[in-house]
Amino acid sequence: MKQAVNDYDTIVKYKYNYANVITLLNLTMGCFSLFFVLESKPFLAASFIIIAALLDRFDGTLARKSGMVTDLGKELDSLSDLVSFGVAPAMLLWFLALNNIFIYGKIIAVIYILAGAFRLARFNVTEFKGFYIGVPITIAGGLLAIAAIITIKQNTSPYLLAGFSLFLSYAMVSSKIKLAKK
Repeated sequence: MKQAVNDYDTIVKYKYNYANVITLLNLTMGCFSLFFVLESKPFLAASFIIIAALLDRFDGTLARKSGMVTDLGKELDSLSDLVSFGVAPAMLLWFLALNNIFIYGKIIAVIYILAGAFRLARFNVTEFKGFYIGVPITIAGGLLAIAAIITIKQNTSPYLLAGFSLFLSYAMVSSKIKLAKK
């Protein structure tokens, strides 16, 4: 009988985990950003990355406050973040500027995505001690979305964006950068 109660508790815990719904909305915004890149609508693509960042801010907070922190939620969050703040910003910058610097633009976009994936994986296997090691991918992706909006308005040099993307790639994987959690 005890096992049946535990199984029921597990089902309820996953079924009613609203934090996972917010995480999936984050992923949805990242997917819409990619669609808007493909439709040549970079401002909308950047806007959806920013919306995803706002959603990402709330999913973990909601999970902790509701006592619904799960391994599934942590993995789902990382996968969503890789799309919304790794792939979507890289493709947006490639569309806006990096495609103008030939194969180097593709390499820079992939470096950014790889750095984000490494950052997320390292976070998942490291015990959190009150500070982040490296810039979180959410912050990096949000900054790239803002840089994209500036590029749309100001026609910024592709080399400036390439350098900024490489700097953020380094900042995500650097063990020298430590950011305290508020």
